[in-house]
Amino acid sequence: MTRWASIVIARKWRVFAFAVLIVTVCGVWGTGVFSKLSTGGYIDPASDSAQVAEIIDGNFGQQHPDIVAIYTPPEGQTVADIGQKVTSVLDRFAAENLTRSVSSYWTATPPGKGLLLSEDGTKAAAAIILAPDPGSAMADFNQLLPQLEVDGVDVEFAGGSVVGQAFNHQLQNDLIRAEAIALPITLVLLVFIFGGLTAAAVPVLVGILAVLGALATLRVLTMFTEVSSFAINVASLIGLGLAIDYGLFVVSRFREELESGSTPHEAARRTILTAGRTVMFSGLLLICAFAGMLVYPQAVIRSLGFGAVAAVTSAALLTLTAVPALLAILGHRINSLTWRKNAAQRGEVRARRFWGGVATRVMRRPIAFAVIIISGLLVLAAPLGGATLGEVTYTALPANDPARTAMETLTTEFRATGEGATVILRGTDGAPPTPADTTTVISAASRVEGITQALVIASRDDVVAMQALYAGDVGSDRASAAVDKLRAIAAPDGTQLLVGGGQAMVDDGNAAIVRWLPLMVAIMVGSTLVLLFLAFGSVVLPIKAVAMAGLSLAATFGVLTWVFEQGNGAALLGVSPSPLEATFVVLILAVVFGLSTDYEVFLMSRMVEARADGATTEEAVRFGAERTGRVVTAAALLLIVVTGAFTVSGLSIMRFLGVGMILALIIDATVVRMLLVPSLVKLMGEANWWAPAWMTRIHARFGIGHGREIEISHHRSKTSISS
Repeated sequence: MTRWASIVIARKWRVFAFAVLIVTVCGVWGTGVFSKLSTGGYIDPASDSAQVAEIIDGNFGQQHPDIVAIYTPPEGQTVADIGQKVTSVLDRFAAENLTRSVSSYWTATPPGKGLLLSEDGTKAAAAIILAPDPGSAMADFNQLLPQLEVDGVDVEFAGGSVVGQAFNHQLQNDLIRAEAIALPITLVLLVFIFGGLTAAAVPVLVGILAVLGALATLRVLTMFTEVSSFAINVASLIGLGLAIDYGLFVVSRFREELESGSTPHEAARRTILTAGRTVMFSGLLLICAFAGMLVYPQAVIRSLGFGAVAAVTSAALLTLTAVPALLAILGHRINSLTWRKNAAQRGEVRARRFWGGVATRVMRRPIAFAVIIISGLLVLAAPLGGATLGEVTYTALPANDPARTAMETLTTEFRATGEGATVILRGTDGAPPTPADTTTVISAASRVEGITQALVIASRDDVVAMQALYAGDVGSDRASAAVDKLRAIAAPDGTQLLVGGGQAMVDDGNAAIVRWLPLMVAIMVGSTLVLLFLAFGSVVLPIKAVAMAGLSLAATFGVLTWVFEQGNGAALLGVSPSPLEATFVVLILAVVFGLSTDYEVFLMSRMVEARADGATTEEAVRFGAERTGRVVTAAALLLIVVTGAFTVSGLSIMRFLGVGMILALIIDATVVRMLLVPSLVKLMGEANWWAPAWMTRIHARFGIGHGREIEISHHRSKTSISS
């Protein structure tokens, strides 16, 4: 770090200009990622349902239409009256575009013809399966839909690709809206926090650059792997919020060094060696937390991990390059453009007095504070025991979204399309199943509770495909039970029986999430413990940090379950009660765990620094609270603004993410970090700082607050501690 600090400060103009130029150019190129994103990725490739989908596609071609156009004749006309106009439009569409099949009520033969007519006979549909086109992009998809419109005939568009495109469009709008809301509010808050416009502008600049850098990284990843559209919003949320947090922490330390009498260059150098080292450890902790998401087989979860890792990496690298270079350039001008002389210094004095006083009061009654806070958090966590996992469906779109409206029309008025499970019976020796085998399976499937009918829909070579239709009133729970019972049917000798379909895919995906969760947690916890051991040189502090993160997570998910699944206050958020969406549960788990340990690093790094300079445990706690209380709470407030902007999203799942983040930040940055942690550190006393000799040697070389290069004088530290 010493050599790096010297390079950045000695070449401050070149480092700053190079960082801004490279990130800006790459970021502009990275905005092209929107047209390369996936809307799928929820399937576990190793699951039975994935095998069923692969068998169906391989033997019979894609069965689920990309576009379902629902035509409603004008008043006074019937479905038959508009047939010629619609079929001519469909014929022209098939001639001008790459399609695998175009089937409509007017051209289909029984039994498919009946599936494309509404129950009341007033609407008819066309099902279109597009041919794979490597040169096409999702951005071109909207150009297809107008080609299916018919003059004088109302048309709605449903289907998997239509819904996926609606999600993409909504996510892009959410991203623009969230940043348009968050950035101005964040800048105003930073002006008040820093007491000046110049200091406030630095974190905002870094936040914008961090998002651009993350977009560029994601576009590179799309060249090698599937990246979900949700990765963009995660990268924006974390990149903007974390870069502002880091900027806040680094700028605060730089101003502190200037106040101690250091020259701008020396202040910038010491800022890199202290706050910069903390940011480095924080970035590594967060990367490890999000890297745990990469173990999942589902591409959508890996994509969320990609987005988060890209954002953290971008934010941390910019904070270690562009920020200190800019601070060295600005020097004492960091305190310029303020409404009142010494506004920043006065605010800092008040904040230190307040948070130092809070820590002192907590340490006077540590047992009472610890018992009350832990008990309260456990009460908040209680609803978590009844939580269940759900899925992302078209119902996550806004109520007035055309794609959602069309899907509701399709599912309610075209019930003959039959939601059901797909059953595959395949010969194991290359020979096809016998008619008797097929009859046996159909008979057994028809007797399953929740199934109204089972029928053969296709056969080829050694594969027989059947559809087991759910009863009209079957919800997701009963459908899942029906899938389990279908899978329990004994396959006739010489055959293999597989069950897939929409509900089976959801169940298999959620099962994979539960199955891989222990490994994800092990990666997060293990890497966090190792890095915190290196950072703090203590055995107790890292274990306490992980335990506090777990408590914050339990309380957060308890409240989310109470609201989003049990429905308490759900109407105020404009969402319908439903099981927790599994993919975003994993994301919030990683984000909250990462941020919790991140704030722990901010707070404990100053405590460890004070302790290394000879302070007692109580003095170290007070010093850490004084110097980081304002930074941690302000960082949380700013991140609440950034994540809060997503609560106005039209997507219910983004509201779930936004509310979850707000809850976690309020709980962790205030109650846990500034009240519970000081009480526990006080109670554990000297045990906080114990470590075996080998760990002490490693920490002396690599840890936060240690090393000869930091050169923090004993006199300055003692003066700060006693102030």
